[in-house]
Amino acid sequence: MLPRRGHRPKPFRERNPVVVGAVGLTTLTLLTVAAFNADSLPLIGGGETYSAAFSEAGGLKPGDEVRIAGVKVGKVEDVDLDGDHVKVTFKVKGDPGFGTGTGASIRVRTILGAKYLALHPEGPGQLEPGSEIPLRRTVSAYDVVQAFSDLTTTTEEVDTDRLAKALDTISTTFQDSPAEVRASIKGLSRISRTVATRDKALRGLLDHANGVTEVLAERSEDFSALVKDGDKLFREISRRREAIHKLLRSSALLGVELSGLVEDNREEIGPALKNLNTFVRMLERNQASLDRSVRLLAPYVRVFTNTLGNGRWFDSYVQNLVAAPVVPRTGGSR
Repeated sequence: MLPRRGHRPKPFRERNPVVVGAVGLTTLTLLTVAAFNADSLPLIGGGETYSAAFSEAGGLKPGDEVRIAGVKVGKVEDVDLDGDHVKVTFKVKGDPGFGTGTGASIRVRTILGAKYLALHPEGPGQLEPGSEIPLRRTVSAYDVVQAFSDLTTTTEEVDTDRLAKALDTISTTFQDSPAEVRASIKGLSRISRTVATRDKALRGLLDHANGVTEVLAERSEDFSALVKDGDKLFREISRRREAIHKLLRSSALLGVELSGLVEDNREEIGPALKNLNTFVRMLERNQASLDRSVRLLAPYVRVFTNTLGNGRWFDSYVQNLVAAPVVPRTGGSR
């Protein structure tokens, strides 16, 4: 008995092309959707979602980093207004481990004002996924303008005379102390007197600093627009980097070719330039004659133009070419 032959799969060229195309397009669509939502997939995306309540956003935006002790552990997913506070939704990848009393704060990441969300692990156990860090355990970013304003207000409330008197009292109290301590206290006393004598100047300086911070606050949108325009410029330069590279490379090749052309034709170019120079000098020597020729040629050109000005013929005449008969005058004799 002959052995049973296995079933051979049907080649693709013999299958229905409509079905094959539909399956291929469906597979490609699913792969594209999965690629754009890789972070949300359970296996390769990973991470747990949490939220935190803040009194203000402080410049935090979606896509900013989430850090624990300076190490990036996730990113901000959404910043939305929730009643009288801001709800920040973020995702943490891996298993960093932070307890049920974990707090959060908004910190400055760069000098240009970029922010990040800092987590401060506290408490026992593990914070449940989907939990919200309450408002009492969060700290918003401190505004620089507000900081300078608070500094000015606090400094203005300082009684410099009482401060100087207090430091003098401390200096007197420590008179019997060792030399090093007395020197330190005397220096502190001199500092207090200097502060007291320069009180008006310091107040003026702080007032000016307050004015500067107000101007910066008013121009914050301009600075933001400037940074955005600079970013657009750098993006455009980066996008056209290949074209600029080709232009520079072509210019370099053109220079090489021109140098080779001049080098190959040096023997022909040299005599040609010499003859051209001789011709120019001859024209310079005969400049007066050329000017006189042009002046003498002007009347001829003017008459010739008038002759041809009435059409496609010469319009002219020659006077006394043929002698006309003279008719004698008749009349009586004298």
